[in-house]
Amino acid sequence: MSRRIRAWSLLSIVMVVAMLLTACARPTPTAPPAERKLEIFSWWTTGGEAAGLLKLFELYNKKFPDVEIINATVAGGAGFEAKPALKARMLGGDPPDSFQVHMGRELIDTWVTTGYMEPLDDLFKQEGWETVFPKGVLEIVSYDGHYWSVPVNIHRSNVLWYNKKVFEANGWKPPETFDEFFALAEQMKAKGITPLALGDVGIWASTHLFEVVLAGTMGAEKYKGLWTGQTDWNGPEVKKALETMAKMLDYVNPDHSALSWDQANDLVIQGKAGMTIMGDWVDADNLAKGFADSGWASPPGTKGIFIALSDTFGLPKGAPHREQTIEWLRLVGSKEGQEAFNPLKGSICARNDCDPKLFGPYLQTAMQDWQKDTIAPSLAHGAAASESWVTMINDVMTAFVTDRDVAKAQAGLAQACKDAGVCK
Repeated sequence: MSRRIRAWSLLSIVMVVAMLLTACARPTPTAPPAERKLEIFSWWTTGGEAAGLLKLFELYNKKFPDVEIINATVAGGAGFEAKPALKARMLGGDPPDSFQVHMGRELIDTWVTTGYMEPLDDLFKQEGWETVFPKGVLEIVSYDGHYWSVPVNIHRSNVLWYNKKVFEANGWKPPETFDEFFALAEQMKAKGITPLALGDVGIWASTHLFEVVLAGTMGAEKYKGLWTGQTDWNGPEVKKALETMAKMLDYVNPDHSALSWDQANDLVIQGKAGMTIMGDWVDADNLAKGFADSGWASPPGTKGIFIALSDTFGLPKGAPHREQTIEWLRLVGSKEGQEAFNPLKGSICARNDCDPKLFGPYLQTAMQDWQKDTIAPSLAHGAAASESWVTMINDVMTAFVTDRDVAKAQAGLAQACKDAGVCK
């Protein structure tokens, strides 16, 4: 009996050992691979801006074909609709991996000082960006000794675009002064042509026009002083600019409040309007629409002034796909990325080493002007003023384009400066 027990015991031991060996031979379960996604939030939905963004996505996927890119766009020029949507996500703890934000006060005041972004010092050093981005650009994306976003381009806001065929057929030249502008506008009106196309379904477009009129009225230095408290919002130059803009509004298309900026540009393309004053993303819109008869010039009073803005991307704290986001930032700051993106977007590189031959005629002139003109920050596009200050000015302009009340608008602008903490 004891022999039988010993035999069964030995058999049991053999079976247990066999089971253990079998278990050891099985592959160890592995954790599922990390999610390979990248969500980019922007308001680039039309024409050349959409084409430029898709080109960046294409370049990214060539390097990282396993990453699924989520194109989180919200339509509306200058981010008029996108910014509130972004703010809701950021404050709700649901940040995209990276998002389009204007270089300057919009970036710093809205997201950096409030603690929502990661510094990018290591990336700037790794990529050598401190030597290829101009000093002025580096200063604008810096705060408290750190870099906070990667600029992908430089735009110019003060451009007068016109239909060359219409101008040549009538022997007209682009106006260099406001007096010349109004004299030309009367001639266009007599021909049944809308002198100035405006699309301010988003009020930012009227604020954009106003910043150009301000700079053209008072010059670059006094214009820049508006954002530091050195130029008085109650002064005669601001009053003159408001009076000039009120008069210009007499010559815009009556349906301006129902149109977007690109729909206003369509009026110029079709020859229904002679001119529009808008940023150089119009160049990309014209290219995307196959319009080859576009002319450009400095708006009245702004020759030698480059009102600048820049689109940038940063790294939000808690970005769901941090590794993929770092590679995205590396791409948008690279020579390859900027040379692919900007000719389509209608902007110039933020870098100083891009090949001018890759760019069209307008952008080549913008590159030259960027090197020699006086640089001033854009109001409507977040470079000059904080987002809350811009919002207050937008509110003033909403009323002004309707009632044309110069005194009320000037008082509102002065109060907005006080509420922003810049003016006493």
